[in-house]
Amino acid sequence: MEVSKLPISATQRGKLISAGYTSLSSICSASSSDISRDLKISETEAVEILKVASNSWCQSILNCKQTAWDMLQEEQESLARITTSCADLDNILGGGIGCRDVTEIGGVPGIGKTQLGIQLAVNVQIPVEFGGLGGKAIYIDTEGSFMVERALQIAGACVEDMLEYNRFLRNDCQVKTQPKDILENIFYFRICSYTEQSAVINYLDKFVSEHKDVKVVIIDSIAFHFRHGFVDLALRTRVLSGIALKLMNLAKKFSLAVVLLNQVTTKYTEGSFQLCLALGDSWSHCCTNRLILYWNSNERHAYIDKSPYLRSASASYSVTSRGIRNSTSRSKRIKMM
Repeated sequence: MEVSKLPISATQRGKLISAGYTSLSSICSASSSDISRDLKISETEAVEILKVASNSWCQSILNCKQTAWDMLQEEQESLARITTSCADLDNILGGGIGCRDVTEIGGVPGIGKTQLGIQLAVNVQIPVEFGGLGGKAIYIDTEGSFMVERALQIAGACVEDMLEYNRFLRNDCQVKTQPKDILENIFYFRICSYTEQSAVINYLDKFVSEHKDVKVVIIDSIAFHFRHGFVDLALRTRVLSGIALKLMNLAKKFSLAVVLLNQVTTKYTEGSFQLCLALGDSWSHCCTNRLILYWNSNERHAYIDKSPYLRSASASYSVTSRGIRNSTSRSKRIKMM
């Protein structure tokens, strides 16, 4: 059950969401004094809200019970993956970005995070007869970095690749997809604040229910609106925890891939400053897989930093006029990470 559906007054629900209590777990993990302080209500009122939230949470957990066999069946039915268009990168990812997973991709500016995000939004639409998912994409842009001209360029290259695939295999499959069709199947949301970001993520469940062919949700970037302007760090933590929970549930419920692009920041460790992904170490536990993009001399590389089923490995890749491809060592840059 969502906070917006709790059997309490509309005023109380509004205060909970405004204070960052966007999930039942975030309410139940707080004390009555915390809720009383954050919502500026009496202790008695806070205790009543906690009681209602706890009962609703327990009921939702009981309604979602399943056996390990049920879980295995679901996993085997959803082994679909989205190719990155880089064979070396696909190899270390077990075939591409997995559905039912939340995958975080982070790296320094200019390393190709947005390029990879656009590539996945295009590649998820590759028809089933060509080895794809034949799905659609949601692209949530918090930085204004999405480039529709670049998406059109990558979409055109994707169509050309399918035509080449046909010629190579002398296949009878007809390529009906056009670059315009690919752009029409990318649902774009421009986000200008953390409240808008929370609202859109809350809306995703309903949106995907109405567009069941959506197979990937890309957020570029997850951290942008949470890095500055937050005086209340407890509020930030609650909002981020609520977002993470909703995205994990979304991936499982609809068997789709959630891809979170993340920025880097500096952390003082052992007497020196080091680059690390934004939002801190606790945020990394909210994702199934974590992929770090970095420069190694003249080449872009991707490293699997965390995964419950993929071994740690790295692969090189290139950002070309056609999109993400195998490394060509053409891009000359110094090592930054």
